[in-house]
Amino acid sequence: MDLIDPHVHMISRTTDDYEAMAIAGIRAVIEPAFWLGQPRTHPGTFYDYYDMITDWEPKRAANFGIHHYCCIGMNPRESNNVPLAKEVLAELPRFLDRPNVVAVGEIGFDDITDAEEDSIRRQMEIAVEHDLPIMVHTPHINKARGTERTLKIVESLGLDQEKVLIDHNTEETIEMVKSTDCWAGHTVYNITKLSPERAVNIFEEYGTEKMLVNSSSDWGPSDPLNVPRTVHEMRRRGIDDTLIRQLVWKNPIAFFGKSGRLDSSLQ
Repeated sequence: MDLIDPHVHMISRTTDDYEAMAIAGIRAVIEPAFWLGQPRTHPGTFYDYYDMITDWEPKRAANFGIHHYCCIGMNPRESNNVPLAKEVLAELPRFLDRPNVVAVGEIGFDDITDAEEDSIRRQMEIAVEHDLPIMVHTPHINKARGTERTLKIVESLGLDQEKVLIDHNTEETIEMVKSTDCWAGHTVYNITKLSPERAVNIFEEYGTEKMLVNSSSDWGPSDPLNVPRTVHEMRRRGIDDTLIRQLVWKNPIAFFGKSGRLDSSLQ
């Protein structure tokens, strides 16, 4: 079965990972901009990073037959450095017209501060100005509170919720997100997020409509094969391949296809 990992940080992975992902059936990845393990302190380091995921990383992926797309944004962990955030956000729009940029993200809350909210609001406005979807990170701590506050911002800005993906959902937040018209992402990540079993429990209860599953694999204790591992768990439980394909292929294409930039071979 062809698969898409709609949230994976390949800049922190090896070529061996690309090969393993290709063998497992992953044909495309979406790489959201994120922090690098410690806060950046100079605007230029953001710009070099954006250049890397819009230019160099797609070339690495192509060597293994994988389409590479990305999201451009300022991660919430660094939005609390207000002078830095203002400078970076002023330059952000010039990266959004690149052909493999399919959303603004990942943006959202971390410590759930007013500075983070200011960054979220500005980036959502920029996404609307560029007619791009939005990928939203939900916090590791106080996830329900951060998700609720995020959804209030989405509502207050009058955004088209069909173009908003609320990611990293758990059992704590999924009902809240499903009560809106936003899309819901689920991260299967060792230790800190969902296991394949917990993710599949959610899909069995809430279905696969407007749902996505990803590995969010990065430099931490993560696994870039967690999307195929989730597929394996769904098949083990006897879930129909039609529903599995919707989750791991059709849904990512439907959401990120709103950018108008996915390769026609993925349609």
